[in-house]
Amino acid sequence: MQIDPFILAFSLITVVATVLMGFWSARKSQGAGDFFVAGRSVSVGWNASAISGEYLSAASFMGVAGMVMSSGYDALWYPVCYACGYLFLLLFIAGPLRRFGAYTIPDFAEGRFDSPVFRKIAVVFVLCIGFFYTMPQMKGAGTTLSYIFGSVDLRGILPDFFLGHDANGLAQKGLPYWAGVVLVGAVITLNVALGGMKGITLVQAVQYWAKMFAISVPVFVLLSVYGGYGKQLGANDGRMGLAPAGVQMEAQVEQRPNAIIRQALPEKAPKDETWLQPFGPLTTKAAKAANLTPEQSRPYSLLYTYSLIIALVCGTAGLPHILVRFYTNPDGVAAKRTTMWVMILIGVFYVFPPVFGVLGRNLLPDLYASTGSKGTDKIVLELPRLLNERYGMLGSVLSGITCAGAFAAFMSTFSGLLVSMTGALAHDVYGRILRPKSTPEQRMKAFKYCAVLVGIVSVALGMQVEQLQINFMVGQAFAIAAASYFPLLFLSAWWRGMTMKGAATGMLSGGVLALAGISLTSFSDLKWIDLSAFWAGHPLLRILCEQPAIWTVPLSMFLMIVVSKATSADIPKDIRMKMLVLHAPEKLGLKHEYIQEHSGH
Repeated sequence: MQIDPFILAFSLITVVATVLMGFWSARKSQGAGDFFVAGRSVSVGWNASAISGEYLSAASFMGVAGMVMSSGYDALWYPVCYACGYLFLLLFIAGPLRRFGAYTIPDFAEGRFDSPVFRKIAVVFVLCIGFFYTMPQMKGAGTTLSYIFGSVDLRGILPDFFLGHDANGLAQKGLPYWAGVVLVGAVITLNVALGGMKGITLVQAVQYWAKMFAISVPVFVLLSVYGGYGKQLGANDGRMGLAPAGVQMEAQVEQRPNAIIRQALPEKAPKDETWLQPFGPLTTKAAKAANLTPEQSRPYSLLYTYSLIIALVCGTAGLPHILVRFYTNPDGVAAKRTTMWVMILIGVFYVFPPVFGVLGRNLLPDLYASTGSKGTDKIVLELPRLLNERYGMLGSVLSGITCAGAFAAFMSTFSGLLVSMTGALAHDVYGRILRPKSTPEQRMKAFKYCAVLVGIVSVALGMQVEQLQINFMVGQAFAIAAASYFPLLFLSAWWRGMTMKGAATGMLSGGVLALAGISLTSFSDLKWIDLSAFWAGHPLLRILCEQPAIWTVPLSMFLMIVVSKATSADIPKDIRMKMLVLHAPEKLGLKHEYIQEHSGH
């Protein structure tokens, strides 16, 4: 058994520190308000760091680099739109949402329309979006643990049934992917069950800065050793030298005055001219399956790109686990200031992951030949170890730092998702629907049980998605959020004519259709159903199902407006006061805490 001691040590420190901070914070979580909204007392700086830590998931830390390496520069829409989505939040949603003073988004849905039925609909989408988002976090956990313990020989210790298998069906010696999913899932579930929202706020704030350090420092060292970013990118323009075919693909990159010699790319890797194009392997996948020419593929690629942009920008403004964070601010002004700082913090972070993708294409092209947890998604973890060839254990230290950052990434995001989904079950389902007369203590107890339940389901789902790319899965969760929660929150906050029937019709139609299309393509990619021949004959349908935001978001908003117009008699009688509460400055004294009005129920 050979495990790099630095990688193991840094990773272990991260996990232990996370658990200890969770225990320490849990002692301060005493009331229901602490568990659900951290007592509404989180400062702008802490909350901005915590939201950034929660938002920068495994998709940001590992998935962006892996997708840039595998698909090229058309994957850059992901980090750009991840950051841009917060502009929508800043302008239209953050302030009004906090002024309403609820605990969860279903709270807002019921309070805005005076409809307990609508709460039930809203809860369903919290769970759907949450579970879709937990799957890539679990993929990140499985990939990282498999990398750390890849040399541990468990054959003879675990039955072959539980181990990974090679192309010949023989059991592999490394820690299996599923084991990492189970381990991380158990640790985070324990943390959330102990401290709720207040318990994870400190953890997530610290983890943002840990991730920032872990993603930036290795990049600076790697670029100083192997050549600047411009030279690394230039090695892919077709004019630079390539290592002879058949040379062992070890990362031996020789610097020259104006060039970098890289290793020959395997057959699975996209060609240089394709990798550098704005419409690369990511957006042309459906068209290539249909054997279309590059000219014929361009409209399909453009459609895919526009739909992806809509999904990521609007989806950011509709993620329940992010939105609930604004309820932890003292007031609406603090919520808007928090959003501005989040844009800055995550914008700086996203400068670095694409650099890993470019370096990985030149230095570790052998990852193209692998899939799942051994493919390009692990480039951030693997790349620093190349420095060992020149500087001894320096590479191991840097790789240990990136592994620690990966742990911080999927642990902080999974924590936020778990709080969001657990809050929906404990507060909305148990506390509002099943037992509306339950005491705060009973709801806190339900929170702990629900955290365990959600954690188990998340682990079970995460074990099924090893073959899907992390970033791709996150994009699907964004598409569902964009088609359901974003239209609801945007129109409910800014249009007094919205009715419950209009909101429910649009939310259900857009959200369910997006969920159906995404599930269909995912099942096909996982080979649970064979639709390859159908997709090859219908590339347009493939794109509209895989990236449904371009039609589900307008459909959802259109139905909300049309049905609301047709049921205008059902507009809440106190809508003027509610709109004042949502938009009037706090200095006027109109802000109220919606949840306090029901505290005795």
